[in-house]
Amino acid sequence: MEDTHCNNDYAPATRTVHGAALFEPHTGAVSTPIYQSSTFRHPGLYESTGFDYSRGVNPTRAELERTLAFLENGKYGLAFATGMGAISAVIKIFRPGDHLVVSEDLYGGTYRLFNEYYAHYGFSFSWVDTSDFAKTEAALRPETKALFIETPSNPMMKVTDIRRCGELIHKRGGLLIVDNTFLSPYFQNPLKMGADIVVHSGTKYLSGHNDTLSGFLVHSRPELDVPLRNIQKSEGASLAPFDAWLTLRGIKTLAVRMEKHEKNALKIAHWLREQPEVDRVFYPGFEDHPQYSLSRSQARGFGGMISFYLKDADLVPALLKNVSLILFAESLGGVESLITYPLVQTHEAIPEAMRLAAGVNDRLMRLSVGIEDPGDIIEDLRRAFHRCGHGTSKTEIRA
Repeated sequence: MEDTHCNNDYAPATRTVHGAALFEPHTGAVSTPIYQSSTFRHPGLYESTGFDYSRGVNPTRAELERTLAFLENGKYGLAFATGMGAISAVIKIFRPGDHLVVSEDLYGGTYRLFNEYYAHYGFSFSWVDTSDFAKTEAALRPETKALFIETPSNPMMKVTDIRRCGELIHKRGGLLIVDNTFLSPYFQNPLKMGADIVVHSGTKYLSGHNDTLSGFLVHSRPELDVPLRNIQKSEGASLAPFDAWLTLRGIKTLAVRMEKHEKNALKIAHWLREQPEVDRVFYPGFEDHPQYSLSRSQARGFGGMISFYLKDADLVPALLKNVSLILFAESLGGVESLITYPLVQTHEAIPEAMRLAAGVNDRLMRLSVGIEDPGDIIEDLRRAFHRCGHGTSKTEIRA
């Protein structure tokens, strides 16, 4: 029988192009078809094609789930309508009274979900700088069931030691959950370093074109597969066929995009360091980054995300008003460069004291570097900096 599966021995770039299947076996289609059907015919009583209702299983989504598992070196993949849907599902495998230690400067929407919703159901969370292993260890309690880390972190670009965290929580019989959105499976594979579950917002680098939403869980633990799939099916947050196809299409260029994102980001990060308007730049690809060596040991690249402090918060409105090629918008990981003001966008839900302790202040900017010519991105920033201080109020940022 003809082999329709991609080889695990292929290089990451080859794996992203072909996904789990080299082609669709029934027709030979090199692009997985969009099975835009809500239901499927059964051949007879007690007979099944493996598909019945798309909320549970859909052929397009199933291929995407196999592809994510393949790229992350996992056995099981689950695709959700959004990244938050995936995170919400994974929390439901725990029980009231359970405690989780969480990276303190991850996405603000995750903080809101945990503290404003799941805390009401008896879960407890400790927010810790997980790049500091001593602080992480000290935060553990007898009832701690998981470490939930984001590395590099959003938006401070801190890097957490995946292997050490895995060893730490596994001694207690708990799980290590890693949000791998910033680096994607092309640059980092947490399951190979001891993680139990990998989370992705597929909206970002995986789809890569700012045109669809998706979220993923990938793992290799058989005892978790049925519970997680039942949550996915019961709550109905599964990914639609067309969005699954868009994400599959995006993944085919993941390797070339990630290489370009990183190449651009490194050049722009160094340029930003030289600008008089900029106080400090955060990028894990700097050799003087506190976790540079750790990054090199657990990832194949540094990614396309940069954060930086302006010297004066009064520069923020004019910078956001005057960029033109770079778009002032939420999200990240698309081919277009986007600039975000975390204080009022991605991290507004986090209490001020906690936000400031994590480094998210009124001078912090986050730049998702696209795949444009880096000279054009730099020139756009140069012009915006030149125009800083000319009559834009902070209230305009919130509009």
